[in-house]
Amino acid sequence: MIPSNLVEACFRKFKTVYSRSVSTGFNITEAGEDNNTVPVPGSSDGMNMLGLLVFSVAFGLILGGMGSQGKPLRDFFDCLNQAIMHLVNIFIWYSPVGIFFLMAGQVVKMTDMGEMGQEVGMYTLTVIAGLLIHSFLTLPLIYFSVTRKNPFRFMSGVLQALATAFGTSSSSATLPVTLHCMEVNHSMDTRVTRFMLPTGATMNMDGAALYEAVAALFIAQLHNMNFDFGQIIVLSLIVTASSTGGAGIPQAGLVYMMIVLSSAGLPTENISLLIMVDWILDRLRTTTNVLGDCFGVGVVQHLSRRELQSPGPAGESLMEENLHL
Repeated sequence: MIPSNLVEACFRKFKTVYSRSVSTGFNITEAGEDNNTVPVPGSSDGMNMLGLLVFSVAFGLILGGMGSQGKPLRDFFDCLNQAIMHLVNIFIWYSPVGIFFLMAGQVVKMTDMGEMGQEVGMYTLTVIAGLLIHSFLTLPLIYFSVTRKNPFRFMSGVLQALATAFGTSSSSATLPVTLHCMEVNHSMDTRVTRFMLPTGATMNMDGAALYEAVAALFIAQLHNMNFDFGQIIVLSLIVTASSTGGAGIPQAGLVYMMIVLSSAGLPTENISLLIMVDWILDRLRTTTNVLGDCFGVGVVQHLSRRELQSPGPAGESLMEENLHL
């Protein structure tokens, strides 16, 4: 997470190696070769994506707090971002041809297409089951434990936003409908909705994080790589960091899957298998993201109800402090 050399982190990633001391000096051995081996830091080919993410977050926070002094560098990164977006737009127009050959290459490599189809089908069902559990159990339970109100009645008031999210597969495109549902159907305060929903459409990607974790484990199992509990925790942290701030556009999760797979040391060529079913999973995880945004607004509205009723600047400052917390 904290690379010792930022330039090296762009082409070398951290890897634990095992060493033992012998009479001839210091010898590097493979894991499990000797019971007396001890782990020491090493490196291998690849990008230390997790370290770069942590540095970028810290650098962005510092740059944002510099005020006018940091404006030239912020303008540079804004211009660079616009140039990259134009370049990506060109790639998107040619992506159908590339996707066709990616899938064709995977089909040629398959020894048993029936077995591979069953594995992809089970992966799809696992992701759908996880999204349903999160949407109909975890999020309603959080809402009920805080507000003591019926979460399913709350969900009925945002069905239009959920349907739009499923149809467009974009939380950003759904934002106007989400604002309408929260402010008209649930009479939420505009000071809460206008702050929480745009932030949630950019940062709250719980559905995408769940999908990326399952997809990474699926690809690991394809290569007979078993993750222990500690590796699963690290993988969860990686997908949470990579999904936060993700673009609220269709198929954006596949881009962040490359980051996750590279950080976890998994091969990236099997991502073409996920493209076959990503069209439906993308819509479902976008719906989960929007539902999480709505529940978040309901929780903050309940916690800030006294501050929202207090007139004058004092009440607004209390509400802003509560929102910050």
